[in-house]
Amino acid sequence: MVEWNQTTTGFFLLGLFPSTKIGLFLFFLVILTFLIAFLGNSTMIHLIWMDRHLHNPMYFLLSQLSLSDLMYICTTIPKMAINFLSGDNSISLVGCGFQSFCFLLTGGSEGLLLASMAYDRYVAICRPLHYPVLMNKRSCLLMIAGSWLSSSINAICHSVYILSMPYCKSKIINHFFCDIPAMVPLACMDTWAYEYTVFLSTFLFLLTPFLGIMASYGRVLYAVHHMRSSQGKKKAFTTCSTHLTVVSFYYAPFVYTYLRPRSQRSPEEDKNLAVFYTILTPMLNPIIYSLRNKEVLGALQRLFGKSLSQKE
Repeated sequence: MVEWNQTTTGFFLLGLFPSTKIGLFLFFLVILTFLIAFLGNSTMIHLIWMDRHLHNPMYFLLSQLSLSDLMYICTTIPKMAINFLSGDNSISLVGCGFQSFCFLLTGGSEGLLLASMAYDRYVAICRPLHYPVLMNKRSCLLMIAGSWLSSSINAICHSVYILSMPYCKSKIINHFFCDIPAMVPLACMDTWAYEYTVFLSTFLFLLTPFLGIMASYGRVLYAVHHMRSSQGKKKAFTTCSTHLTVVSFYYAPFVYTYLRPRSQRSPEEDKNLAVFYTILTPMLNPIIYSLRNKEVLGALQRLFGKSLSQKE
């Protein structure tokens, strides 16, 4: 293991794949996933902002979710790809700090945005008469601003602290990006107090929203069960199942990784779990919300129809 002191100016990332033919194949799969996620989320943002039929709280929150997913994949995958292709796995101290900040920012904001979307569906289905009051433009903007602001504060605090710790065990991070659980074991100091703050942040930004989502959708499904309209019941059930699919892919591996004690963690397992919430979920979000949503599909048809008519 390489010994080093606090004056070292960077780290080395072991990456996600080995330098073999199988690793190269998996690498191209990740790049394909990245391109699908980038195109899908960019299209969703453009579509929601351009089509007036989608100018409501639900889709405004969805546009922020797509923005968060774009930041997610652009924070981790390009650097991983550059390191894999060049064979140079180094990352500067500033680069590591910036990557950690962006990852924590998008991770926290996405957790809170998913909870806001669940609340939006709860009000729309369980309290439809109060929806214009409870989910007005001001409320929606406050939810979005609160998600990004609180996540920014949390990300700054953790990023500054993690880079200020003395690292003397190794500068090799067994991950494909600068993730806190992978960096803490490298510090040559007692980190038990800091690990409690990581646990607290995970509880506030991931576990609490997840429990809130489960509670709200439990109430929604109960209300759906008692609906008289079969068409309304089917639409509400589809919305719930769509959101719960995204929630499961995102929260479960994230919470499992960050709430486990260090003694029970495996670097390889942490890397594999990170694939779900950093690569797969950003790809699935736009696919699920577009293919299973008639309003989004209609907006796509109007957008492409308008483009074709302008060319003619």
